Amino acid sequence: MSFELRPCANPEEFQSALLGIGQYFGMEPGDELSQQLARLLPVERMRAVWDGPEIVAGAGSLPLTVSVPGGEVTCSGTTVVGVSPTRRRRGLLRQLMRVELDEAHERDDPLAILWASEEPIYGRFGYGQAAYSGEVSIRKSHTAFAIPYEQAANVSFVEADEALEAFPPLWKALARERPGVPGRSRDWWQYRALAAPRRGGKNRFVLLELDGSPAAYAIYSHHPKWETGVASGAVVVTEAVGVEPAAIAGLWRFLLDIDWIETITTSLIPPDHPLFFLLVEPRRIGYRRGDGLWARLVDVGAALSKRTYPVEPDLVFEVRDEFCPWNEGRWHLAGETAERTDGPADLALDVSALASAYLGGIGFAQLAQVGRVEELTSGAVERADSAFRHGLHPWCPEIF
Repeated sequence: MSFELRPCANPEEFQSALLGIGQYFGMEPGDELSQQLARLLPVERMRAVWDGPEIVAGAGSLPLTVSVPGGEVTCSGTTVVGVSPTRRRRGLLRQLMRVELDEAHERDDPLAILWASEEPIYGRFGYGQAAYSGEVSIRKSHTAFAIPYEQAANVSFVEADEALEAFPPLWKALARERPGVPGRSRDWWQYRALAAPRRGGKNRFVLLELDGSPAAYAIYSHHPKWETGVASGAVVVTEAVGVEPAAIAGLWRFLLDIDWIETITTSLIPPDHPLFFLLVEPRRIGYRRGDGLWARLVDVGAALSKRTYPVEPDLVFEVRDEFCPWNEGRWHLAGETAERTDGPADLALDVSALASAYLGGIGFAQLAQVGRVEELTSGAVERADSAFRHGLHPWCPEIF
């Protein structure tokens, strides 16, 4: 049996290719969903596998940027990857990932990123878990702040068109502060971030101002409910973004104080999220941590040279990369430039382990303790951690 893999040529093929992932989530991609996604994912960057006239697998590659320490890099946002359950174990996923990374390399994208529906899938293609993410559920009775803070008076509701102008600069400010934040185009804001809520209900948009300027925003949905005459509803916070401490505190004080609710939930938050330090009872929020963003160094030299380092590095990495052999070999990272070298290696590791450490959220020492990094020069792990660390954990507030 032979299969044909090629880019989609029209919206009809695009919609059919989405079923590769859609059937795993019990959804049939309709015209509206396909049209929305097509605004963000060019049709030709949606690849499909044909078995005769039938599309049996698909994978897309979003044109993205992502924040890294010291700036941002272009990257491939691997998304909507799926194979029909009737064609499993035929090597179709491997073929899709082969094309994904080859084309990313041809475009000179130093990095590829994704969210993994299942953790075991992508490590074999060189992706590494690069950030943690989790969800919380806070009962209204446990929302007191460690340092009392009155609700800011300068919070207002805004409409979607106002949010489209006021929110993007605050998102960019978050990206300057934290690695792992994907860039958003105007279409992404209009047709995704400000469109239908991720957990049902109706989106509400609030803007907090300090000294007359936008300083924080939230996107949330309100789910009222009453049981035996007592309010037991929930507020689901999709995004709450601010950078200045007063703005963060004021925004969360507003969200936690919404009347007639019993719980406030939010997800995709990092393990050093402000809530852990604002609340007087942080253990009450029931944080459930899992893996967040996964990263793949498509070009090791370019990726390492695109970020900055708090301590000037002088390290040689012996990189193993079976799936993308152009990365194989020794890379000397000196200053902020990585180049090939024949010199002796300080650390030996698989490209997936290097990807895990790349954004500064997961340390080389953590990886070394389970054998995923081999220290060849005494003290090299500690030097690498000093060079790659970042003050705040990577944060990708959206699954794509």
